[in-house]
Amino acid sequence: MEHLSDDVGELVEFWTLLDEDRVLLEGRRGATALGFALLLKHFSRHGRFPRSSAEVSDAVVGFVARQVGVSAADFGSYEWSGSTIEYHRSQIRAHLGFRVATIRDQEKLTAWLAANVAHAERRPDRVREELLAQFRVEQLEPPTPGRVLRMVRSALRTAEQEWTLRISASLNPLVSARLLCLIDAEAEVDDGGDPDGTQGSETALGLIKSMPGNVSLESMMTEISKLEAVRAIGLPAGLFADAAPKVLDGWRARAAVEAPSHLRRHPEPLTLTLLAALVYQREREITDTLVELLIATVHRIGARAERRVTDELINAFKRVSGKENILFSIAEAALEKPDDAVRAVVFPAVTGGEQTLRELVHEFKTKGPVYRRTVQTTLKASYTGHYRRGLIALLEVLEFRSNNTAHRPVIDALTLIGRYAKAGNLTYYPLEVDAPAHRGATGDWSELVYRIDTKGRQRVARMVYEVVTFQALRDQLRCKEIWVLGADSWRNPDEDLPADFEDRRAENYQELRKPLDPAEFIDSLRDEMTAALGELDAAIPALDWLDITDRASGAITLTRYEAAPEPRNLRRIKGEVRRRWGTVALIDILKETVLRTGCLNQISAVAGGGTLPVEVLAERLMLAIYAYGTNTGIRSVAAGGGHEHSEDEIRYVRRRYLTRDTAAAVAIGIADATFAARQQAVWGEGSTAVASDSTHFRSYDQNIFTEWHSRYGGRGILIYWHVERGSMVVHSQTLRASASEVHAMVEGAIRHGTTMKVEGNYVDTHGQSEIGFGITRLLGFDLLPRIKQINRVRLYRPVVGRPDAYPHLTPALTRPIRWDLVEENYDQMIKYATAIRQGTASTEAILRRFTRSASHPTYQAMLEVGRAQRTIFVARYLRSRELQREITEGLNVVEAFNGANSVIYYGKGGEIASNRKEEQEMTVLCLRILQAALVYVNTLLLQDILAEDDWADVLTAEDRRGLTPLFWQHVLPYGEVKLDMTARLNIRTTPPNDPPASPIPSP
Repeated sequence: MEHLSDDVGELVEFWTLLDEDRVLLEGRRGATALGFALLLKHFSRHGRFPRSSAEVSDAVVGFVARQVGVSAADFGSYEWSGSTIEYHRSQIRAHLGFRVATIRDQEKLTAWLAANVAHAERRPDRVREELLAQFRVEQLEPPTPGRVLRMVRSALRTAEQEWTLRISASLNPLVSARLLCLIDAEAEVDDGGDPDGTQGSETALGLIKSMPGNVSLESMMTEISKLEAVRAIGLPAGLFADAAPKVLDGWRARAAVEAPSHLRRHPEPLTLTLLAALVYQREREITDTLVELLIATVHRIGARAERRVTDELINAFKRVSGKENILFSIAEAALEKPDDAVRAVVFPAVTGGEQTLRELVHEFKTKGPVYRRTVQTTLKASYTGHYRRGLIALLEVLEFRSNNTAHRPVIDALTLIGRYAKAGNLTYYPLEVDAPAHRGATGDWSELVYRIDTKGRQRVARMVYEVVTFQALRDQLRCKEIWVLGADSWRNPDEDLPADFEDRRAENYQELRKPLDPAEFIDSLRDEMTAALGELDAAIPALDWLDITDRASGAITLTRYEAAPEPRNLRRIKGEVRRRWGTVALIDILKETVLRTGCLNQISAVAGGGTLPVEVLAERLMLAIYAYGTNTGIRSVAAGGGHEHSEDEIRYVRRRYLTRDTAAAVAIGIADATFAARQQAVWGEGSTAVASDSTHFRSYDQNIFTEWHSRYGGRGILIYWHVERGSMVVHSQTLRASASEVHAMVEGAIRHGTTMKVEGNYVDTHGQSEIGFGITRLLGFDLLPRIKQINRVRLYRPVVGRPDAYPHLTPALTRPIRWDLVEENYDQMIKYATAIRQGTASTEAILRRFTRSASHPTYQAMLEVGRAQRTIFVARYLRSRELQREITEGLNVVEAFNGANSVIYYGKGGEIASNRKEEQEMTVLCLRILQAALVYVNTLLLQDILAEDDWADVLTAEDRRGLTPLFWQHVLPYGEVKLDMTARLNIRTTPPNDPPASPIPSP
């Protein structure tokens, strides 16, 4: 149905009758005129006729009826079959220059689709959209939906056959044989029922598929052996150079979930292509893992050395107070009696005597150069005694490169380390060896790196030099100044940028809604700064909640605003929900959502066609989603006895059909259905802002992803949620505990995938930064943070000079923005923003260039844009109580969302019980699906109640402000899982755009 037709702008743009339209309506009356007009405008809008009256919303019918001058009710009398409507259709086709697509046209377009679309896009819904668009371009009326679906499937099949034949032909017989050996009958392992991958680890294929362990020397050596095994297969370079990333990811996913027996059943070209894609992608993924292990290991060596030294000294450490007085007393006593003994003169002059002086000396040693040197010596010993073997082995399998000659010394140093790696007990490098000097070998480490031998010659200590080189390598890898050949996330940063940026410069700027002229961009941003600061400065005398003065604790003092009145009737309406529908099992909420939204239509078999009846497939999918989303597990759900599906059957469906992409599509489908079902009279205008925040989940720690989190005080991972104001989750992602939440915020706001248009993002303090403000400005949405230490925020000046321009803000003002940097790097900033918008690489990988250790000039320019944008935001935030409340209320929504997690995700104590990243991601996605289903069903229940006259005037303004569909007092997440597809919730009001009740996914 036309979901957007309820919007006035959409109605006016697409459903207004033009003068030439009215010419065709001459002589028509009543239902005939209205029916003809709706057919005409629908065809103009979509390139096809509506299949029934139900496909045209009431808002559209009413809008067109008013233009025709008839009652909207007359539309019910229009005949949808017979000679009259066929005549109307032929007239409209002739008027618009269209004709019915013939069989020859369909064959031609199927071939076009295979050659131009299906080779790069494998999702049937997206391919269908492209096909329908091409029908419009060629002014052809498309055939029936069933025929269109057959054309899509034929094109996808043809494109895949062409791809697989070409790729398999590129493999020499030896490589093909090695690939086929991975699925030999003797190596049969179906690891679908082995969530931790322990079964598959005994075979070559299982080793390639297996996930990395925790940060340790053993994990590093295991990953090195995996990489060597993958490279030993010998895939030719450039094998997938022409393959679109989405296609390649699809093949890799199919090969990862299919058992060897399934892979052997395919035609050999397809089998070889799937296995080659898996090997190719795993080589890149394993390389990424090794880089991450290197970074984590080097960090761990340093952290453990500091902790070990600190633990040894902490018992003796005692801070000595009054050091200045002590030194004065010592100096005074020494001057008075310079010839007397120290013990007789100095010790009595100090309170506490000799013991105080000993403590003073000890504090200096523990905090000064002696302490630092002790840490460095301990770090060297830890590296030499344990971790060196793994790090040296990494140099043999990873190739480091840089696009900046300033970092060449680190790479040359790695070459030197590798050359002398097996030189036995060599203490110093030979005199004739020129050890490249780099940043890591200078400063605090120089005294240990460069030694003077007994003959007065400067020597380079080999082990210390290795330590400082790996530390420098870690720092430069983290900001991608040094990158790794053959990696994906840690690849050449130039590959993260769009290759066709120069050719499509104007389009890229237009898509970001940014001017081509940097001066125009700067003038606009500077004018906004000037206006925001001017308005704040003028308003300060009247703002009793704000004080800006020169004080050491921070210039800005902002008082809390008064709490809003408490809603009084929300508990009453929630009680009414429970009274009418009783306690509803969580599985029934999921089932009702599936039947009403058809969200499982988003799922198609990753592993090709299936033979399961669609009703059976839908039930097993729901059970798998419930098992993961509640964390009870498939075994527990299967053993409940409330259905007829076994554990193996559910596991098979989960492995073959429920992938990360399909689970995300289900969640997006539920979110879009909720937006379409919402009644404006109940929920108000649609929201364009989301709140994002992270939740800490405890998880198994024998993997590289689980980390200790200092804020939450435990080991686990972070789940980052994006929740809109109506409590519907629109995006989720897993993060490491050490990951930046800024890139996660940007990723969710840009790539949430729902029909919602995100124009603002509420975050807490850790979700914002100056870089965050800069990139969101370029991407075109507002970053709206709650800044914890706003008293210390500095406001930047828009122009040089005019020091008295904002007299009330002077204590909080700092230097002017460096607009020259912005102008010089404007094009590069737009290129990075385009890369994030287009997804040429992950947002995290792109923003790695913009860290504090980076020297990239675009980073400095982005900082200046961010400082300007943050100044604009803070000026508006300080002036507006409404904005302060809006941000707090938005963040309260995501906090309430986090509260529901513990209710739904109750199994195994809320701990993610898997060491596989794919399993962790699937857990989060299924939890998101259950959350979205709960909000969807609760939305309908509340609307059902509020549609009654008795409830029309019950809710006050405060009640409506606090009304939320995120509540669970009526939900039963525990107990036996009974799945009865015939039992339904009695919801009398049906959303106008509710699709037909169908659980049918596409097999």
